Formats: sequence, C-alpha cells, structure tokens
Amino acid sequence: MTNTPHIPVLLNEVINSFKDIGNGDFIDCTLGYAGHSFEMLKKYPNINLIGIDRDDEALAFSKKRLEAFKDRVTLLKGSFSQKLKEIDFTNTTALLADFGVSSLQLDKEDRGFRFDSQSLDMRMDQNSSFSAKDVVNSYTQDELERIFREFGEVREAKKVANAICKYRKDKTIKSNIELANIIEKNVYKKGKIHPATLYFQAIRIEVNHELDEIKELLNILETKKPKNATIALITFHSLEDRLVKKKFKEWSKKCICPNSAIRCTCGNNNNLGVELNKKPITATKEEIKQNPRSRSAKLRVFKFKGDK
Repeated sequence: MTNTPHIPVLLNEVINSFKDIGNGDFIDCTLGYAGHSFEMLKKYPNINLIGIDRDDEALAFSKKRLEAFKDRVTLLKGSFSQKLKEIDFTNTTALLADFGVSSLQLDKEDRGFRFDSQSLDMRMDQNSSFSAKDVVNSYTQDELERIFREFGEVREAKKVANAICKYRKDKTIKSNIELANIIEKNVYKKGKIHPATLYFQAIRIEVNHELDEIKELLNILETKKPKNATIALITFHSLEDRLVKKKFKEWSKKCICPNSAIRCTCGNNNNLGVELNKKPITATKEEIKQNPRSRSAKLRVFKFKGDK
C-alpha cells in the first residue's frame, strides 16, 4: 500500500534537507497520510519513525501504509505539542512538521473544511468537542473580529463579524455553505481566490489552536536542543512562516550582546545551530502545476549544534 490520498508538498526538497542526518529517530510531527514519512523510511534505512497525528483516519491509513516498515515505526495519537513533551530527544536525528491541512481533510465534504460543505466543523481531531460551529455561533462580535484580523489578516473583519452576528439572531448557522454565503455578500471579491478563504482560515486556526501548536513546538525544541538534529518546517501562510523565521533567526545568533555594546563580551558563540537555507524553499513550477496547493508552501531548515 504505497498510494496516498494526500500529495506531500516539497517532497524531494524535504528528503534532500535530511541528506546529512545520522542514525536515530525521525519525528514526523504531522504524519497525516505518511507521504513524507514513507519516502524517508525508504531513503534512510537507519532511521526509526515516530509519527504523530490527531486525526484517527490519518493514523489508521498510515499504519497500513507503513506496514513494510513496522519494526521501525511508532505512531502516537494526539497534538504534537503534547506528544513531543513525552518524547526523549536523546536519539533524535531529524524532525519534520508540515503545518498544512491535508488534501483529504480539505476535500472530504463531511470534514467541514470546504466552502460547499453541509457541516460546519473544521476539526483536525474529530474527538474534540470544539468545532467551527461553536466559534461562528457563540463568539461575540468583538471575538469574531479579533480572529478575522489576527488569523485572517483581512480588512473587512468588523463588517463580516457584524453580518454573522445579525444572521444568527434568527437562526443557528449550521453549514459552511451558509457561512460562505454570508461572507461572500459582505466582502469585496478580488481575483480567483474565494472571498471566504481567509475567514475560513481564521476560524480553522482558532478551532485547532494551530499557531499555539507551532509556538509550543518551537519552545520545546529550544528547550530540548536536540544534538545534531535537523529540523524541517513547512508553513502555508505568513502567520506561520513569521513564527518560524523569527525563531530560526534567534537560534542562529552568535552574539547576544545589546545593540548598544561597544564590543562583544558574550563570547560570540551563543547560537544553537545554523539555518541551512537563508531564504525559504518553495515549490517548483512543475510541482505547482501538479499540486496547486503547494504554491503557498515554504520550507525552512535548521540544524542544531553537536554540543548543547
């Protein structure tokens, strides 16, 4: 079973980013349908996989898909921010996180991510009791406006938040179709992108605590400082990329003296490691043609030093 319903983005670039890894554990924080992990296990026979995901459907699929490597595979159910706290990083040689929503989650109508879905869901973990329906129907206008501004970075946040609150006075919003229609009537349509795209993104981020997950991942890595480990992180929008870019830059700083210092007194060796690519790696034209969702993907890679 080698086929996957989800096309892994930047696959060759990810595999190549790990070309210098040693033996040990490869942690895939966002296992999904094992597109990246399957190829990693094939390419690097001396690594063992620790795969993490909060989606039961993805874990069940990946368990079957990775059957040929079962002696080298450990699968964990849960958010990576929690599971990483339980993992011993002593033997970690590589870590990958692909922060995008999988194609299967996006494409399956019953998962409630699509604009034309009859449900209003957007949960990555279907066991979670909190969904997009709760956000849309229970958040105050100010709260809705806040998430639209912070997580969607849209101009018409107040107008859309007000429209949602007015609509729900008469009836509960139960589907993505209803929500998309409300948004579409209250925003200026520009280009080919669906006018509700950034609003749906904001709600999805809120439901799944996506930015908090990334922040916690970075905090854990900063604390653990896995010796010689290569870290590859794939982001899909500016909010995610900003977090990763800023942290990698901090980790790469050798001198931590204040800007006002006349000369360096800190030893000039305080960096945790090095960024392996100063600019993010993006998809080729060929990949974008094959998989349009890869057009917004950015890969940044960092390697921790050998001594802690």
